Amino acid sequence: MPGGLCLPGLQNLWLPIGPVSKAPPGKQVSQNKRATCMSKSVQSDSAVLVHFTLKLEDGSLAESTRNNGKPALFRLGDGSLSEGLEQHLLGLKAGEKKVFSLEPDAAFGTPSPDLIQYFSRREFMDAGEPEIGAIMLFTAMDGSEMPGVIREINGDSITVDFNHPLAGRTVHFDIDVLEVDPVLEETNADPVG
Repeated sequence: MPGGLCLPGLQNLWLPIGPVSKAPPGKQVSQNKRATCMSKSVQSDSAVLVHFTLKLEDGSLAESTRNNGKPALFRLGDGSLSEGLEQHLLGLKAGEKKVFSLEPDAAFGTPSPDLIQYFSRREFMDAGEPEIGAIMLFTAMDGSEMPGVIREINGDSITVDFNHPLAGRTVHFDIDVLEVDPVLEETNADPVG
């Protein structure tokens, strides 16, 4: 499943275009050393500290790191970002900005009917009565957790959509590169995602 970004109401469930690399626990990205990194450009294996705004075709805001003042740290080449997003980041340097759009195939993918699952209401006994539109975490057979959106409740059947909420949507990015391959330092930072 393509990954994605933390969206309002979906925090800690999806991040752009896949799980975003986080600073290790107890570490924060240093912004004091930005001047030493100004000449570095984003490479296929770079870590990049960015502020971004993600909007939908109608101009509505899907996510922005600028709102909370906490930039995101992405690692290129680890499979957490779509190839389309990585291509737009390659070659950028600290201090540069870029505005671009990604079609569904290059962003969050297209919706897959295989990711629509049907459950019995009995399977929700411990979790309580679900509501349409609610996002719930489900445990996969391998023990990993996957978020799913409750799409329909019909009698004893509950329909859950495991597609990314932005699957099938063209998205518009506005990215400011703050630092390339930032130095991590010990602090109690809020992790990205």
